[in-house]
Amino acid sequence: MERDDGKGEQTDRSARHAREKEIFASIDAAVRSARAADEEVVAAEPVETPRPMPEGPARPPLQSAVIEGEAGGPVLPTPRSAEAPAGPSAASGAPAGAAPRSRIPRPANDRPASALHQRQRAVNFRLSLDQTKARVRRNLLWVFGFTILTNILVLAIPIYLFQLSDRVLTSRSLDTLVMLTIIVGGAILGQVMLDLARRTILMRTAVEVEARLGSPILAAASRSALSGSGKDYQVLADLQHIRSFLTGGTLLAMLDAPLAPIFVVAVWMVHPDLGWIVVGAVAALLVVAYLNKRATADAFAEASLFNARGNVTLDALSRNAQIINALGMIPEAVRIWGKDNASSLRAQVAAQDRNVAFSSLSKALRLFVQIGMLGWGAFLALEGHLTGGMVIASSIIASRALAPVEGTIEGWRSYLQCRTAYGRISHLLLNSPLNVERLRLPAPQGRLDVDRVLFVPPPTKKVILNGLSFSLQPGEALGIIGSSGAGKSTVGRMLVGSIIPTAGNIRLDLMDLKNWDPRQLGESIGYLPQDVQLFPASIKLNIARMREDAADEDVFAAAMLADIHELVASFPQGYETVIASDGAPLSGGQKQRIGLARAFFGNPRLVVLDEPNSNLDTDGEKALALALRKAKENGITVVAITQRHSLLRCVDRIMVMDKGAISAIGERNQIMALITGQGQGQGQGQGQGQGQGSAPAPRPAATGGAA
Repeated sequence: MERDDGKGEQTDRSARHAREKEIFASIDAAVRSARAADEEVVAAEPVETPRPMPEGPARPPLQSAVIEGEAGGPVLPTPRSAEAPAGPSAASGAPAGAAPRSRIPRPANDRPASALHQRQRAVNFRLSLDQTKARVRRNLLWVFGFTILTNILVLAIPIYLFQLSDRVLTSRSLDTLVMLTIIVGGAILGQVMLDLARRTILMRTAVEVEARLGSPILAAASRSALSGSGKDYQVLADLQHIRSFLTGGTLLAMLDAPLAPIFVVAVWMVHPDLGWIVVGAVAALLVVAYLNKRATADAFAEASLFNARGNVTLDALSRNAQIINALGMIPEAVRIWGKDNASSLRAQVAAQDRNVAFSSLSKALRLFVQIGMLGWGAFLALEGHLTGGMVIASSIIASRALAPVEGTIEGWRSYLQCRTAYGRISHLLLNSPLNVERLRLPAPQGRLDVDRVLFVPPPTKKVILNGLSFSLQPGEALGIIGSSGAGKSTVGRMLVGSIIPTAGNIRLDLMDLKNWDPRQLGESIGYLPQDVQLFPASIKLNIARMREDAADEDVFAAAMLADIHELVASFPQGYETVIASDGAPLSGGQKQRIGLARAFFGNPRLVVLDEPNSNLDTDGEKALALALRKAKENGITVVAITQRHSLLRCVDRIMVMDKGAISAIGERNQIMALITGQGQGQGQGQGQGQGQGSAPAPRPAATGGAA
């Protein structure tokens, strides 16, 4: 809730700060009590034995405690004296005034398995892929067994015609006719049931494939997108291709095709001449299919290319719908999308015309084969080699022999698409870096080291970041400034692992970001991007990073740290207020402040803020400054990217960027003097051209400087 009267606002803030100090004092007392009880239990119990939380005050918010350990049991705390020498600026290098991070155990029933600082279960995409393939093979074996029985029962009608011609019509036996009809009716009913069973199995197999591979594909694509252009997300569409193929008629035709020779042999047994007609028809259908593929391949490829371009354009237009309407750009948007769409439609029409022509040719060929079978069969009947029932039965058997071949030919393109889609899925899963097992590291303290980082985004050759090197100690705050296009936002995305550097290393607590467990790293980092996007869910879920099992006290702790509790309380539903897909009912500044609380959720050790005050008013900037001070007091390392000098008063050091390199870095007062033109003679050599390997900028002796 924002106030206009400055005096009342100052009074309210003072009262709120007093309440917060009382809360934090009680929290510290609770932590000390818990640690003392823990040390007594450590001396009396083995480490492996789970134990309940010692009796005492409730678990403090995340500003004062980090919960660690695997699901199902606690991890005993390590006494502070055993970790490092006493004092706020001991071996960890934390600045004076930074609150120590207390570790308290979690009782077995305190949090579910997906709570904070729980390691994501070891992923094995190869195992998931192999298990899915094994399930599909097993189900296909069942389907193929049902297919064999189905095709055997298909012969019931031709045999029925044989018997009608040779037995019933000659003997005029009504009992024989009734029995044959009952038997054939049972065979047809069995065929229908078997066909229903195999279609049901294939449908459930398709659902199981998507259920088993959907999550691994999304996880692998999300990780792979760090080093690419995000095209790996299209592999989810490949999963839809596989599902469509499993539930379509092409797979059933391909399963029927191996049994086609049985029907050819059956026709051959009726008469060799009729068998040769069927063999010639199969060969002709194969030739037509080959010509169809040659005639339509290029046109379909061109249509797919223009369709992909149109989808990219449509996605961009949908994301900028407000700008398009506000600036009257609807005709231009329609023209841009319509150009690619028209090209795609022209290519599709050309390909479909050719495909329809060849499909009509294949159907005409099959009809001529039927006529040939009946005509030549009638001639053989006139010669006394066949009966009328045998002629009709052989025609039915021949159509059954040609149907799976024709279906396979028509669906061959669908099969190739499915095989290509599976190849992309397999390549993505088997080559994902998430397959690598990573050691569970201790919760980071917040030390950040950037060593000679170079970034050249593919497929361009333009250098965005050139030789960046600097270091931050836990609890230190760094402000990054520079002109537009200097690479500031790229640095921010790289510090949180959203972009992988082309060369160089970014280390958190001496470990490269790519070697951290992704789940643990994400929970240890907070990030507020320049363009804040919230999910269509409640404010509580947005702050909790969409974790439905997040504890209410953790959400409240993040809101208090970001100083947005009064803002959220001003909404009718409070923390349960649902945010729409367009961000309503929040303004730009309110979205930014809730995004700030999301960044602080879970007591991260490194927080990167990209233009955090771009949409804030005066009260919002005051709340942001207060949040930064609280973060430093809690030992959180902060990197703030900004264009406004007002935010620089809250940082310890400033880094100036120009054209992807560090032009100056040092203590806040030194760099501010350099920026404002004071002491230019003294500051000319401070860190000039550091990205090119020249002399480093001045750095504070206690906190470290540019590497």
